[in-house]
Amino acid sequence: MDLARHGDLRFDCVLSAELARAYKPAPEVYRTAASLLGIEPAELMMVAAHPWDLEGARRAGLQTASVSRPLEYGPGFEGHTEFDADVSVASLPELAERLAGA
Repeated sequence: MDLARHGDLRFDCVLSAELARAYKPAPEVYRTAASLLGIEPAELMMVAAHPWDLEGARRAGLQTASVSRPLEYGPGFEGHTEFDADVSVASLPELAERLAGA
């Protein structure tokens, strides 16, 4: 909630694993998000920088997009390189461009 309040980001809603009463990467976390949005899991895309999170979403039937975060753990961290995602990009603007062209 602090991200929504102070990050100057606009959200339609904030979904949390707490709503599913489970923890990622349990499939019910991702399926609960789809259910709350009133859509099928295959109509939803999980965007993440962590391979385990993308794997959980994929197992729940969601589409997946990996976004690189090379400085996530500070300088010298080369970022996660093992991604199995439907789309892999270097930034959120790049993802938006790719999806707009799809």
